[in-house]
Amino acid sequence: MIPRYSRPEMTALWTHEARLARWLEVELAALEGMVEQGIAPKDALAACKAKGGTFTAADAARVDEIEKTTKHDVIAFLTLMEERIGPDARWLHWGMTSSDVLDTALAMTLRDAATLLLGGVDRVMAAVKKRAVEHKHTMMVGRSHGIHAEPISFGHKLAVWYDALKRSHTRIEHARTAIAVGKISGAVGTFAHLPPAVEAWACQRLGLGADPVSTQIVQRDRHAEYFTALALLGSTVEQIAVEIRHLQRTEVREVEEAFTAGQKGSSAMPHKRNPVLSENLTGLARLLRGYALSAMEDVALWHERDISHSAVERVIGPDATVTADFMLHRLAGVVENMQVYPEQMKKNLDLLGGVVNSQRVLLEMAKRGMNRQAAYVIVQRNAMRFYSEGVDFKSALLSDAELGKSMSAKDIESCFTADYHLKNVDQIFSRVFGT
Repeated sequence: MIPRYSRPEMTALWTHEARLARWLEVELAALEGMVEQGIAPKDALAACKAKGGTFTAADAARVDEIEKTTKHDVIAFLTLMEERIGPDARWLHWGMTSSDVLDTALAMTLRDAATLLLGGVDRVMAAVKKRAVEHKHTMMVGRSHGIHAEPISFGHKLAVWYDALKRSHTRIEHARTAIAVGKISGAVGTFAHLPPAVEAWACQRLGLGADPVSTQIVQRDRHAEYFTALALLGSTVEQIAVEIRHLQRTEVREVEEAFTAGQKGSSAMPHKRNPVLSENLTGLARLLRGYALSAMEDVALWHERDISHSAVERVIGPDATVTADFMLHRLAGVVENMQVYPEQMKKNLDLLGGVVNSQRVLLEMAKRGMNRQAAYVIVQRNAMRFYSEGVDFKSALLSDAELGKSMSAKDIESCFTADYHLKNVDQIFSRVFGT
């Protein structure tokens, strides 16, 4: 987590102080369950709640100092609790193992992080929908292989982005549910020292499900699903960012990131207006995909658990969620403020002399009874005249004697109406955005 790519709303979930607060929350929820089951005395719970307190930077530093001796973070935390609470602290962690605390607290943090991320996706989707409606009928050329294909609307392109974001929203919702499980099942998951009722009580109090079966840990395929959902989100963000970057290229210049007052594009060239925000999003997406791979590597642990996943999660938990959160809000700003140039879109659409209507002519000829491959030859040779001679496509077709045998000038002219390609845009929008 570096401040340049962080928002305080997300980083607040991952501070050392927040981590200690989660641990105490788990310990107290488990102790409540023990009291309910008649295992621990009520007085001990009351004392732990009254004296447990909150955590400051000084408390975090104290835990770090203790850990230098214990070489164990949870024991260091429990030592601090003993210093604060006194003898009643012996009921904290009774019958529990460290991963009961660590995994349950991590589930809470990742759940809350997912909620923030869903809010970020909502913001991007709202921005994309607004611009899509704005440009529902803004004509531009569609491209395949980077080459002019057929006309579309810019709103159609944005609708594609919206639908992809909606799928990411669904994936993150599923991942939030999958990750939001805790365990208070002991050293190898057998509930040897505490009954399942304690786990059920604690998880319910913490807003989590109880893992149906665990070892010393919650199984890491849940975490892999979570970080994979973030990686796919990052890939969708990159898909949008790359498209904006292409559309901002000087030779295209159909869309442009907002260029604010006082902004500089280059230390050497004062004329530069670069798509730096979108390029940044492309780079950050690479990190999210790497974090997902790391999470997948954590699934296969030795027997009931080893610790090889621990260091990985200490890095990717905060870094992936903070990065994804930052990306979403940066992308939302890009979409909200991006400049769109319909006149340039129209200019580019006409750049190849109307050849983007070639399929329409081909289909019209086939409909009139001509063999498709024979029709293809006629259409292609006239389209190629623009490349070789600079003759616009319609003029070439009108002067083609062979074509004139099956299509009149009026018939040919009718194949060049722009609204033909947008006749179903309302249905497409209805499918994507609803009525």
